[in-house]
Amino acid sequence: MKPPPFHYAAPTSVAEAVALLGEHADDDARALAGGQSLVPLMNFRLAQPGYLIDLRRIEELTRIRTDGDVLSIGAMVRLSRAEHSPEVALGAPLLAEALGYVAHPPIRNSGTVGGSIAHADPAAELPAVALALDAELVVVGPQGARTIAAADFFVGPFTTAIGAGEILTEVRFPRRDGGQAFVEFARTHGNFALVGVASVIETDGDAVTRAAIALSGVAPVPVRAAAAERALTGTVPDDASIRAAVDAAVAGLSPSGDAHGSTETRTDIARSYLRRGIELALTRAQDRR
Repeated sequence: MKPPPFHYAAPTSVAEAVALLGEHADDDARALAGGQSLVPLMNFRLAQPGYLIDLRRIEELTRIRTDGDVLSIGAMVRLSRAEHSPEVALGAPLLAEALGYVAHPPIRNSGTVGGSIAHADPAAELPAVALALDAELVVVGPQGARTIAAADFFVGPFTTAIGAGEILTEVRFPRRDGGQAFVEFARTHGNFALVGVASVIETDGDAVTRAAIALSGVAPVPVRAAAAERALTGTVPDDASIRAAVDAAVAGLSPSGDAHGSTETRTDIARSYLRRGIELALTRAQDRR
């Protein structure tokens, strides 16, 4: 399949890109990041933008930097670069681990951090990571820049809080202490997972002082396992308390079944991988003491 005809522009600044989006709004202008999601959709004619604004020449979107306790990643940073970045490994090890699960190396060499998050696939890894780490998403539009909390960013399958004429420019990850772990189940490595679990657990001595757990693949958007977080916080975790936390989280899930897995299958996998993710994050938190 080939995409329908479209116009193309390659601006060199965010301001220029935002202006082009506004000028060609009537042509359903779309921002193009790594192209790993939008281009296949265009080839199948499931998306037919009349104007593509290619962001690959905007250097300011390719920076990784650490400001105090915040790791900031430009929206156009390649997935593979973030995966192997020492700054990412230090500032957001959960993200570094999750990136190793994203598709295959050729796709990670082209795909971008911002593109993956803005695409908002409910089965994707990075939206769940952003949610678990309480990331902030910076978008720029005709009215200037604004920041959106990850909890408010994902509003539906493939739908975000990015407004008309706005571009995602940066993702900010606050540094978290404790143990971090990303686990997922996919039928084959590199495919979209049936269930993914991102866990961040902080401890003081043997007690859990803070837990942040997010799942992908079990709802139209990534979800926080708030019941599990509450069940774990304040406890000295053992087999019984971890089982109770997992049970509390699963009780709030009702994933849709499809050709890849029934509701019951996804729920069973979520139960197993929630436990696996929590135990791995706890082990890592204890190893850091």
